[in-house]
Amino acid sequence: MAGRWAAALVFTVLMDRQRLSSIAHTHHPIAAPIFGVNVNRLLRRADRRPNARILDLGCGEAAWALQALAHYPDGHADGVDTSPYALERAAAAAAVRGLADRLTLHERDARSYVPDGDHDLVMCVGSTHAFGGFTETLELAGRHVNPDGVLLVGEGYWQAPPTTAALAGLDAKPEDFTDLAGLVDSAERAGWTPIFAHLSTGAEWDDYEWSWVGSLTEWALDNPGHPDAAGALAAAREHREQWLRGYRDVLGFATLVLRRG
Repeated sequence: MAGRWAAALVFTVLMDRQRLSSIAHTHHPIAAPIFGVNVNRLLRRADRRPNARILDLGCGEAAWALQALAHYPDGHADGVDTSPYALERAAAAAAVRGLADRLTLHERDARSYVPDGDHDLVMCVGSTHAFGGFTETLELAGRHVNPDGVLLVGEGYWQAPPTTAALAGLDAKPEDFTDLAGLVDSAERAGWTPIFAHLSTGAEWDDYEWSWVGSLTEWALDNPGHPDAAGALAAAREHREQWLRGYRDVLGFATLVLRRG
């Protein structure tokens, strides 16, 4: 679930982008600016039934799906992502937690994925770019939610008016995001009503970004002879500059718990 802000980074490394993202999320498999305790709060508010069917679109390392399974002792989850590196880590994490028999991973594009029936909980956190944006995610991912199910979506928003530096750091236009009220309005226009939401704090953002930058930097320093080490280090520094001098305290992140209504 590499977010829109990470997807905007212009990588200048030889390493393929998915591999780079996997390394950058080594110490933060949630892959969004959210602490684990708040992931649990969101999943509790999305609670439907013990045998829930769960779908995580753009699942990355399936941290959300695996934690959801802890809340649904008889449930089953499907995780969909295009990154073989992330899915490999997801499978390993599921095995360690004894959840491998309740998690099915699919290496394919979330937009074209056709599930076997509807789901009680569908999640897309930090991966709305896979569908073309927030509104498109509500429409396309929402098709997989059963009539009384929950759609959990994490998306960026302008928590302050976007500056020139923020737009440059994100390779974004002002209209790429709305403010928080506009985000909620978009959900309601699409037929979804928020029943809960979490707004990522500055501490959560800092933890996520330092983890992203630090993991990539550490990998480069630990592998100085690797042909991609110098490029990875440069990418980490570039991302750090884009964040610290650009979109820090400008871009927010909201995770909405939605039901039809």
